[in-house]
Amino acid sequence: MLDLNDIMIFARVIEAGSFTAAARLLGMPKTTVSRRIAALERELGVRLLHRTTRSLHPTDAGRLYYEQSSQALRTIEGANLRLAEARTEPAGTIRISAPVGFGGHFLQDAIFDLLATYPKSRVELRLTDDRLNLVENGIDLAFRTGILEDSTLIARKLGSTHRLLCASPDYLARCGAPDRPADLVRHDCVIAGQSTHAQWLLEGPHGQETVTVSGRFAANEMQAVMATAIAGYGIARLPHGVANGFIRDGRLCRVLDGYTTPAGGLYVVYPSSRHLPPLVKTFIELAARRLNAGIGSSDDFAII
Repeated sequence: MLDLNDIMIFARVIEAGSFTAAARLLGMPKTTVSRRIAALERELGVRLLHRTTRSLHPTDAGRLYYEQSSQALRTIEGANLRLAEARTEPAGTIRISAPVGFGGHFLQDAIFDLLATYPKSRVELRLTDDRLNLVENGIDLAFRTGILEDSTLIARKLGSTHRLLCASPDYLARCGAPDRPADLVRHDCVIAGQSTHAQWLLEGPHGQETVTVSGRFAANEMQAVMATAIAGYGIARLPHGVANGFIRDGRLCRVLDGYTTPAGGLYVVYPSSRHLPPLVKTFIELAARRLNAGIGSSDDFAII
């Protein structure tokens, strides 16, 4: 007879990506996790995981079994948590991951709302530009943009964002301003990424245009990109809300006024196998409310 606990352990292994990480989350020895998975495979009569010394991947049967069984696990977990929600107010610790440069905008206000409204709540905020494995790192939710590649995550779209092209008055005095996207190839550009060369997709009066740009500085952290642009080292693409603040105080000027980047999605993501605990659900609603009320703006998200 199938053991529901073995199915739950299998789901945690898939989500964590390894026996070691799953064992850490479950609070049991790695050998026990491995033995329980082997028992589940014997009971089902199929191999669920490809194991090597360096990696672990679900088989086609394992992937299908996870997709089907995780729905049942969510239903059971949801029933248990809904009973708990009816008896208690949101409490405990919520662990949030967000990009560096992001916590100072509407997210900070949403956190303050949570702490003020629910005295039994605690927040652990981890600011990093890396896309962490949420299960392995014990993170309840994360804020992300763009294409979401991890199919084990559930995503809720909160809004959209786009970026403006900006440069410092000093840079424009020395190098002039581009008149059209193609002129960017003759300028130093401050690039948000891993390389000093990039392709920028811009949207303007003639639709979308792609231009290959380069510069003397690249960083995968938005604060560094902003500081370098303000220091006069080139043209940067900055989140709309952030850019407008620097434009208003005179540290930056907008270039190519008629162009922005295409709008991208802003999401809060969380592990799909978990019914949302009351505290996590409450925080998501507070963040969405801040956004919808206009206290924060989706354009304020300083995300690469």
